[in-house]
Amino acid sequence: MNHVYQHFRQEERHFIDQVMEWKENVLNHYSPKLTDFLDPREQEMVQAVVGSNGEVNVIFSGDGMERKRALLYPDYFTPSLDDFQLSLIEIQYPVKFISLEHRHILGSLMSLGLKRSKFGDLLFFGERIQLVAAKEVEDFILMNVTEIGRAKVSLRKLDWSKRIPNHEEIQEQSATVSSLRVDAVAASIYNVSRQKIGLLIQNGHVKVNWKVIQQTSFECREGDTISVRGFGRSRILSIDGRTKKDRWKLTIGKQK
Repeated sequence: MNHVYQHFRQEERHFIDQVMEWKENVLNHYSPKLTDFLDPREQEMVQAVVGSNGEVNVIFSGDGMERKRALLYPDYFTPSLDDFQLSLIEIQYPVKFISLEHRHILGSLMSLGLKRSKFGDLLFFGERIQLVAAKEVEDFILMNVTEIGRAKVSLRKLDWSKRIPNHEEIQEQSATVSSLRVDAVAASIYNVSRQKIGLLIQNGHVKVNWKVIQQTSFECREGDTISVRGFGRSRILSIDGRTKKDRWKLTIGKQK
């Protein structure tokens, strides 16, 4: 148990315990367990707990997706796409008059009382927008989402094969920072002052591994994903030791 804990932060232990419980249930009941949508950090934790050579296996939904459902299953079971219970919904809106942003759509879905974990990625391509959701809330979404922001919208179900591919490009860059505190790292990556980053952190606009961080002193680690509202998202690909002036050298992957 402890050897799994040591790879993750204290505040992530609650989730690790939950995954342990899922794994136990699959073993005891000898039947698969489908999770809600998980962010990439949660997916890493599930993978770490389940491992790859036990009596329980894990597979994730949707290639090229960021948020995925996990299926934990016993070794006799052969998973298929249907087991993930995914729904693909196209959002049709008055393209000539408005543009819909990620936050507008997310806001409308959350205002229906749905949990964030019941839907996956929002896919954008030109003026087209698609939503990936859990099958169990599909009918509810189709019936209740009639407007987003002030725009009237109509939704329609699509076959999974019709989804928009994810086009994500990563640009690598180097950075040197005085410390691994999140304010120092983010200030260096996005080329803004630590004071400005400090304000963004206080206002809940900075996330590490998809969770809002509210302490400027939060310490970053290799593999962490940092996102700052209005500035984009980056990942610390590696921490490459110290410079002669005792600053940390980092390799950053920045999403374009």
